[in-house]
Amino acid sequence: MRLNKGLVISAIALASVLTLSACTDSGASPSAAPVAATPTFAPGTTMAKLAEAGKITIGTKFDQPLFGLKGPNGPVGFDVEIGKLIAAKLGIAADKINWVETVSANREPFITNGQVDIVIATYTINDKRKEVVSFAGPYYEAGQDLLVLAGNPNKITGPEDLTGKPVCTVSGSTSEKNIAAYTTNVIATDTYSNCLGPLRSGEVVAVTTDNVILAGLADQNSGEFEVVGKPFTKEPYGIGLKKDDTEFRAFINDTLDASFTDGTWAAAWEATAGKVLDTPTPPTINRY
Repeated sequence: MRLNKGLVISAIALASVLTLSACTDSGASPSAAPVAATPTFAPGTTMAKLAEAGKITIGTKFDQPLFGLKGPNGPVGFDVEIGKLIAAKLGIAADKINWVETVSANREPFITNGQVDIVIATYTINDKRKEVVSFAGPYYEAGQDLLVLAGNPNKITGPEDLTGKPVCTVSGSTSEKNIAAYTTNVIATDTYSNCLGPLRSGEVVAVTTDNVILAGLADQNSGEFEVVGKPFTKEPYGIGLKKDDTEFRAFINDTLDASFTDGTWAAAWEATAGKVLDTPTPPTINRY
């Protein structure tokens, strides 16, 4: 994954590009996913219940440029568009989606407590999380990287340069666990945007999370930061749902697979993250 060279989008321009429909507008979507007119599902399944209710609650980030960012009419970004694709297959229009802000630390509780039906929030699939929730996907594969001040004054070229140095990330995230292998001097907060102040002030030398999130933060704060560009993990983004809801997981996986081939996944990417990042090859669904 790399930034498109020569493509400069200001924070204002990016915001206007990403001002997509959400829960309070007409429901039009740049990914143009057709809403199923009369979907039929087996009685008692989660799909049948959601289709009958005509609405779905989806947890997503509200502070992640390109993937899930709060806009005037609701959240916008690639994760939001993936949510619209799934809702459309259930016969649920975009304006019938209830978006709930979800941060890294509360994704599992929101799913297990029934506060949301699914979570699409730059949510890395891993074995520990699969003990608590189930995952569909992945629908995208990112890689953990480092965000530093423009010009890289501390000469951070990779995680190996962080020994003993202060780094900021989000509490409860995969990134927090991964960076602990390189430094014990970790400042953890609830959102990645809250890491930017400490980076500006020199309290930390880097912010670490997935490269696409860092790219969005750098783009939104033009001229202040840069991504080192040396991913050191693979982060498969999945869709979290209640554990062992096998039918629902299979339905979401089928929906994702179809979007990979019919062009709606690529359209969703190009209307959001694709304004800054090249269009990747869709990942392979893990039907565990």
